[in-house]
Amino acid sequence: MNLEWWHWIVLGVVLVVAELAVPAFFIIWFGLGALLVGLALLVAPSLGEAGQLLLWILASLAMVVLWFRVFRREDHKTRVGQSDGETIGEIGLMAKAAAPFERGRVRFQKPLLGSEEWACVVDEVIPAGERVRVVSVEGSFLKVERV
Repeated sequence: MNLEWWHWIVLGVVLVVAELAVPAFFIIWFGLGALLVGLALLVAPSLGEAGQLLLWILASLAMVVLWFRVFRREDHKTRVGQSDGETIGEIGLMAKAAAPFERGRVRFQKPLLGSEEWACVVDEVIPAGERVRVVSVEGSFLKVERV
């Protein structure tokens, strides 16, 4: 079977549309690679089947590598334990009382790291309704103290 340029275009469109059904954001790169091969075959129709497959594999893998290495940096995401500088010193209100070795809940007026309420740990007994300040971030908990 001799692959024509429009076969690659159809395959590319099918793979890109399949990405809508499979939300992995991975199939799209193979679809874009197929579209690239279709365009290359339209410009240079003498490209053999082995060359077409090789170009598709290389283009798809290059796009996947670019996505994971260059464009998909995780530096912009805020995660508990990695954004200490933004959270330390924030003032909140104890929503649930806490004691040493017992977790409490602290509520903030504005969302802190994407949430208004966080589990917290304390060194002393702090009743609900008390104002507290974030001292540190310990895993997925905030360590707080009285203001």
